[in-house]
Amino acid sequence: MVAETLILDGNRVASSMKEELIERIQRLSDKGIIPCLATILVGDDPASATYVKMKGNACKRLGIQSKRVVFPENTSTSELIAAIQRLNVDPSVHGILLQHPVPQHIDERAAFETISMDKDVDGVTTLGFAQNAFGFADFPSCTPAAILAIMDAYKLPIEGKHAVVIGRSPILGKPVSMMLLNRNATVTICHSKTTDLANIVRLGDIVVAAVGKPRFIQGDWIKPGAIVLDAGYNEGNIGDVDYVACREKASAITPVPAGVGPVTIATLLKHTVEAAEKMAER
Repeated sequence: MVAETLILDGNRVASSMKEELIERIQRLSDKGIIPCLATILVGDDPASATYVKMKGNACKRLGIQSKRVVFPENTSTSELIAAIQRLNVDPSVHGILLQHPVPQHIDERAAFETISMDKDVDGVTTLGFAQNAFGFADFPSCTPAAILAIMDAYKLPIEGKHAVVIGRSPILGKPVSMMLLNRNATVTICHSKTTDLANIVRLGDIVVAAVGKPRFIQGDWIKPGAIVLDAGYNEGNIGDVDYVACREKASAITPVPAGVGPVTIATLLKHTVEAAEKMAER
């Protein structure tokens, strides 16, 4: 293991972010406004239910209202869209989060696109993605934003570095690639059809793992001194990188759990407070 390997503590970063929100929440409360995040869960996927519960608990601890909307597995796309439309016009709701994934028979993209831009605190709409790519999104996707927040908190360099992103999902791989590009990194995006993946990953000064496969990224794929950011979360609290092996090579690495995850939730809370502030200004 590299002697100076830095463990990027997501809990510490998240705590700092939430501490900064306390005064802003109080100012809103003084105006009679309680920031409110509506979370929508469709079906009975246990992992999704756990995520929603974690987000609700985080809201409660900070003084943000959590409005849970739960639908059965057989809910139709039209029923889900109607519920989102009701939340869009509810003045007490400032942020809307549709828990991914939804059951396969639902048109998830159509549901995402229904979310009002003013309340898209998870950055899932097409317009939100476009604004993020251009560098001026109010609410960029939470996990990509969390990755950059960790790098900034630890003052890790981005400009001029070669970042390799493994994964191209519209709410993680693609937006984090755009955010790194906007910070003047040179970005390579890898995916399931990439050939010679290991050798491409070895070029990365920054490696972002967002592939959804446990321990997929191997230690011998990592360039000595690279920064490894593991955005994966698989059954058994396992990330997308082989943590022990990759830590041997990396200069800095996020653990799983207690890495990117807590900062993702803190970012969601931050966006919800910001949405409430914008609504208060209007």
